[in-house]
Amino acid sequence: MDQSASFDVQIAAMLPRLRRFAHSLSRNRDDADDLAQSTVERALRSRSQWQRGTRLDSWMFKIMRNQWIDGLRSRTRKERFEAPPEAAERVAAEPEGGLEASVELHRAMDAMERLPEEQREIVALILVEGFGYQETADMLGLPMGTVASRLARGRTTLLELMGAR
Repeated sequence: MDQSASFDVQIAAMLPRLRRFAHSLSRNRDDADDLAQSTVERALRSRSQWQRGTRLDSWMFKIMRNQWIDGLRSRTRKERFEAPPEAAERVAAEPEGGLEASVELHRAMDAMERLPEEQREIVALILVEGFGYQETADMLGLPMGTVASRLARGRTTLLELMGAR
């Protein structure tokens, strides 16, 4: 397999993770899809900038975060999103065995959406995507202490929002 095909295959394998992170940033399914697509497009156009031997996922997440920040800066105002009423109907229609887990997942997702943006992106990268503190610090261009304190505040806030504290 040539390097180009390997690059494309690796990016394709990352799509679910990219969409999750995009959703944690945008809090909207359609915007998340657009952000994931534009991230992949930029990565494919800029593939020569990726250094072989480095983590492709870190590079992709950094591209996505930069795309998101660029989009925020270009907007004149921030938009707020709420889960559509149909989401409650979907939860109620699920089989009994998965109902409790589904309700808990929706509570966690709602709580994530209410986190301040700087905490939400740290929580998403470390707790959801499994990146380490140093990788996250490098990706976001932040000191390690800032990442650690935002994660601690994010965890505490999540627990409070979910009624666990």
